[in-house]
Amino acid sequence: MVSYNVVGVRFKKAGKIYYFDPVDLPVNKESHVIVETARGIEYGKVVIGQITVRENDVVLPLKKVIRIADGADAVLVEQNKTAAKEALDTCAKKVIEHSLKMKLVDVEYTYDRNKIIFYFTAEGRIDFRELVKDLAGIFRTRIELRQIGVRDEAKILGGIGPCGRTLCCSTWLGDFAPVSIKMAKDQNLSLNPTKISGLCGRLMCCLKYEHDNYESAKDELPEVGSRAITSVGRGKVLGLNLKERTADVRLDETGKVLPFPFDDVVKET
Repeated sequence: MVSYNVVGVRFKKAGKIYYFDPVDLPVNKESHVIVETARGIEYGKVVIGQITVRENDVVLPLKKVIRIADGADAVLVEQNKTAAKEALDTCAKKVIEHSLKMKLVDVEYTYDRNKIIFYFTAEGRIDFRELVKDLAGIFRTRIELRQIGVRDEAKILGGIGPCGRTLCCSTWLGDFAPVSIKMAKDQNLSLNPTKISGLCGRLMCCLKYEHDNYESAKDELPEVGSRAITSVGRGKVLGLNLKERTADVRLDETGKVLPFPFDDVVKET
């Protein structure tokens, strides 16, 4: 199988990692580089040093690192961020003028200022053609309005989750994994939406983190409500505690509910 020498580059904090060919450049982890992407020339940070990956792990054709970034590039990026804040204010005023039911979330310039991207949320589809014309006339560059979901909004804006920590999506989580209500059920969590939903209003991403452990435990252990055999007798399984790795069993002989280590609980056949 064909393999490639690549580096992993991230363009935003907690953003998705993309692979590029470093060619013969001395590209190291934590350095900044200028690369060509589908949306133009971009400035990114190397978060994965040079590694060899299989063909199935990269998107072909593999784009190359143009050059290692210098101080002038860093200054330009900061200038773009300042200009983006001003563009956000200008666009917000235009949204009001056009009476559009949309909420602006973020704005960014591409590195070469070839395009300005406005991110927004809305309940439905928005006809923003006249808005784009106004913005193009003001900024004299390509304009893109991109509608995003509430999870992406939380990732951009950040915040504190129910756990008291900064949101995973805004600090380190590169991609959103599918999360289902079944995961909460498998973990015996309360199905109260306020307890299992994040700031975005969707199911918390952390429900996915331990789900594989619960799935493997379910294959090995009796289901809640089923019959089981323990070292002190037979009984009915009332609950599973994956963290403590114990099962609560009501014993037939005494009627007591006792916690038993997983190794001490066997399905009754």
